[in-house]
Amino acid sequence: MSIPGERPKKTIRWLPLESNPEVLDKYVRDLGVPAPWRYADVLGLDEELMAMIPQPVHALILLFPITEAYEAYIQEEKKRIDQASQIVSPNVVFYPQTISNACGTMGVLHSIANNWAHGGFLELTEGGIMKKFLERTVNMTPTERIQALEQDESLSNAHKSHASTGQTATPDIADEVNLHYVCLIERDGHLYELDGNKPYPINHGPTTKDNFLANSLRVAKEFVSRDPDNINFNVIVATTAPDDDDY
Repeated sequence: MSIPGERPKKTIRWLPLESNPEVLDKYVRDLGVPAPWRYADVLGLDEELMAMIPQPVHALILLFPITEAYEAYIQEEKKRIDQASQIVSPNVVFYPQTISNACGTMGVLHSIANNWAHGGFLELTEGGIMKKFLERTVNMTPTERIQALEQDESLSNAHKSHASTGQTATPDIADEVNLHYVCLIERDGHLYELDGNKPYPINHGPTTKDNFLANSLRVAKEFVSRDPDNINFNVIVATTAPDDDDY
């Protein structure tokens, strides 16, 4: 299935979330996502460091700089996909982004939604913010999901309360932040990049749950290779590996 579209236009502005597993864990607990679901840093993209990543990995979130090289690449990517088409599973849950600086929430939302919906394994707290939002939006069109997210005060307020936490100084809401999150997930045997700034999911080819981590790190390396002199990259995985702090 080919999904046509244009890059979403941002009409609302939030404070950015820090790319910090501790911040994200506290955030999703408030959203009603219980342990053992959690986020963990990836210390490096070399194969020898993969052994240090907690397993199993259910999603990968990449923080990266928006540069001229990246902007040029996504224009080429869109042209290529629009001409050649691509296969996108109908079970991929994709939320376009029309809220500036909400990309942290978008990464979290994509990682959780695609492990909960359509036969996913993830259990969410009954009556929690996340479960209520997903139950309401998962079967909507992407355009309808945009509108639902813009109007959801519970998610907005939760994001706001955690955007002011972390180790770095909270920026002004009017500041332009040139860092962006994308989420990589496995669905129906393919690796998908979910970036709310793009008009559709990006299919990066076949994968399995067993080799998802290796393949998603390969995609992360491709992001780094386009801006090799830039150090503003960070990788976080979503995992259900036990964490002593949760018990």
